[in-house]
Amino acid sequence: MKLKLFTFFILVLAGSQLKAQYYFYDGNYFDRDVVFELGGSVGVMNAMTDLGGRKGRGKSGVKDFNLKNTQFGGGLFFDVMYKNTIGLRVEGTFGSIHAYDSILKNVAPTTNQRYERNLSFRSSISEISVLAELHPFYLFGNYNDDHYPPAISPYIVAGIGYFHFNPQAKLNGTFVDLQPLHTEGEGFAEYPNVKEYKLSQINFPVGIGARYDLSPVLNLRAEIVYRFLTTDYLDDVSGRYIEPSVFANYLSGTKLTQAILLNDRHKPGAETAHPDGIRGNPNNKDAYITFSVKLGLTLGRERRN
Repeated sequence: MKLKLFTFFILVLAGSQLKAQYYFYDGNYFDRDVVFELGGSVGVMNAMTDLGGRKGRGKSGVKDFNLKNTQFGGGLFFDVMYKNTIGLRVEGTFGSIHAYDSILKNVAPTTNQRYERNLSFRSSISEISVLAELHPFYLFGNYNDDHYPPAISPYIVAGIGYFHFNPQAKLNGTFVDLQPLHTEGEGFAEYPNVKEYKLSQINFPVGIGARYDLSPVLNLRAEIVYRFLTTDYLDDVSGRYIEPSVFANYLSGTKLTQAILLNDRHKPGAETAHPDGIRGNPNNKDAYITFSVKLGLTLGRERRN
């Protein structure tokens, strides 16, 4: 008899402890300390590189942002949230970017030869990232049975990513991969300070967003994320023009022709388009940015009986 009573007590205690892991999300749902979120996103992607940009001499980061270069993108994500306050997210992002100096035609006199340089590129972007997410309203709020969490929660995100890119330029109606052409002498013995760049690299995403709970199991987010890069070759442009004859020491056939033609595409009046002339600015690293709308399915909340 005593054993049965003891067993009953343990089961009741365990049940009460399990229930204590919940609090009221609203009048119909319990919330757990840990919930999961699965979702997808649609949005746009843009890049800040040496090419294109806005009027003037060219600035770093968002100060040279040109809305006309915006391209579509999207992604998928999985999020683990603790008390709706701190999250850890794994996300895949896919899209494309492009930029071209000819976008500066109407402001050409202000661009310090960038318009006359006449370079352009496009690249697909594939990224996998791990992001930490912080919701300050939940962190500093006091929510209980009488004060339910807010429907709208702004947040900040930051983390690390790994992305793949492949800059291309159009030549005679066909897009050509630029990295194998070594257009600035990357890896050539004649230019020992110009290192080859890899097409897969790490980045550092930082952003802000806001989550709106459509229901206890469905939410909508708006989010903008800026990626800090460690490369200046997102657009295959960074340093100076090289001596065209050097290409023949490393390339031949079609690749040699492509390298010579795509290294220098200047319009008349381009004063820097000559060997050792300025082609890009290696002091300003490239970056890209996304704005996305996300739809998420929350898993783990329990409906109240």
